[in-house]
Amino acid sequence: MPEDVSKGMAEGRYLLVDVRELNEIAAEAYPGAVVVPLSTFDPKDIPNPRGKQVVFACRSGKRSVTASMAAQAAGFAYDKHLAGGILGWKAAGLPTKSGG
Repeated sequence: MPEDVSKGMAEGRYLLVDVRELNEIAAEAYPGAVVVPLSTFDPKDIPNPRGKQVVFACRSGKRSVTASMAAQAAGFAYDKHLAGGILGWKAAGLPTKSGG
């Protein structure tokens, strides 16, 4: 749920990884997310989460699943994603920022 992810980020439990493309992020972004676009996705590009759980996010929840599966296939234990993506995030009344 978006609220849980937002709270987890605020509490330092989650690292949100936005896998949308740069043009999408320039228009609207998740505050505090790390950007690793799916078009050039390499799980090694994700910063060390330092004990946080990695949560993938995109626009609607489809690309984040793809990224999660790719990361797991590469041997990373990153199996969480934000269902509903930024659409669900906004629907839950959570803030976004412009300009990436």
